[in-house]
Amino acid sequence: MKKIIYPAENEWQEILKRPASFSDMEGIVKEIFKEVKLKGDTAIAKYTSFFDGVSLPDITVSPEEINEAVGLVPEDLKKAIAQAKKNIETFHSAQKTEKIVVETTEGVTCWLEKKPIQKIGLYIPGGTAPLFSTILMLAVPATLAGCKEIMLCTPPDMSGKIDPAILYAANLCGISRMLKVGGIQAIAGMTFGTASIPKVYKIFGPGNQFVMAAKQMATQFGIAIDMPAGPSELLVFADSSANPKFVAADLLSQAEHGQDSQVVLITTSARILEEVKKEIILQLAALPRKKIAEKALENSKLILIGSTQEAIAMINEYAPEHLNICSTEEEYLIDAIINAGSVFIGNYTPESAGDYASGTNHTLPTNGYARNYSGVHLDSFLKSMTFQKITEKGIRNIGKTIEIMAEAEGLQAHKNAVSIRLKSLADEN
Repeated sequence: MKKIIYPAENEWQEILKRPASFSDMEGIVKEIFKEVKLKGDTAIAKYTSFFDGVSLPDITVSPEEINEAVGLVPEDLKKAIAQAKKNIETFHSAQKTEKIVVETTEGVTCWLEKKPIQKIGLYIPGGTAPLFSTILMLAVPATLAGCKEIMLCTPPDMSGKIDPAILYAANLCGISRMLKVGGIQAIAGMTFGTASIPKVYKIFGPGNQFVMAAKQMATQFGIAIDMPAGPSELLVFADSSANPKFVAADLLSQAEHGQDSQVVLITTSARILEEVKKEIILQLAALPRKKIAEKALENSKLILIGSTQEAIAMINEYAPEHLNICSTEEEYLIDAIINAGSVFIGNYTPESAGDYASGTNHTLPTNGYARNYSGVHLDSFLKSMTFQKITEKGIRNIGKTIEIMAEAEGLQAHKNAVSIRLKSLADEN
């Protein structure tokens, strides 16, 4: 990790630069999207063979494969998944809201209702870390929202199989349509639809830079996405009250996600910076995914800053996916931080709690998009619709207002739609 001491504000943008950008992948994403649109499953098979190293006669997960997976998952993991699922259900169920009904003027009633998005596509990363936990984070709120069709795409391994925990979690959440397809081609398949992959209305799920670029490309074809969610990232703010061992463990927990992940420490304590640096070296040596974490650490920073106020400004500029706060000024920081996907407060709140089992959602905006996107929550699977009903008295009360405004905009037919009703009421009297 690169150590940076008291950087000037005009250096922050370069210091906090992410490892890659959408433009780096746009060409290959366009090419694959074009081919999937034209050739459907043939293109899916081609790119599955190219990227995943396997040729599959059928990409649909069979009931037999699901039953086999249920038997392969250890009982302790099943219990852990069940507890995590319960906590996620509890937190997301609490996000349900009632219909809002308001009489804006006597005789004019307006209301807002939320309706589920009917066709949902879930992308679940596989590869070196099959993220079965992401299924819980997406399928649970989708089911609570009442989405009618929920399907799942996840990449196969080189033997054409899916990690048993992924199939178990998906089956536990009631997902019956599971497909062995990953990466750009999976997002393209859900965007256009193929013989094997249904077209969806909205795509959810994290992934690497290529998946993030593909999701952004999907929006150009009328498909909604949860957010731009690419490689994982974590920023820790720690003052002298922090535990260096805990901080180092949190930084490494995100660094091991992938080589393109990024972790950042901002601290007001030179002692904490040096102790965290030493702890990272010690803890890294024992990690099974050491090589992946080492590569991610090349993109990562240890930053000593002059004050908490400067730290806040830098955090809001970076807009991290995950933010850990280990400080005696936590209340002040909670109020001042406005750009972060999810915030973890105190020495005993590891970011991995949110990744798995505390109840909040771990599908979060990365790459600075926390400035203008929220993480996944119940409303991500719903759309708001407004309704109104106007009585005879109501149209009398607001009719003149509508007529005047429509005429001022030069929209005579708009005015006439009101005038003809007012005349009808006048004639009745």
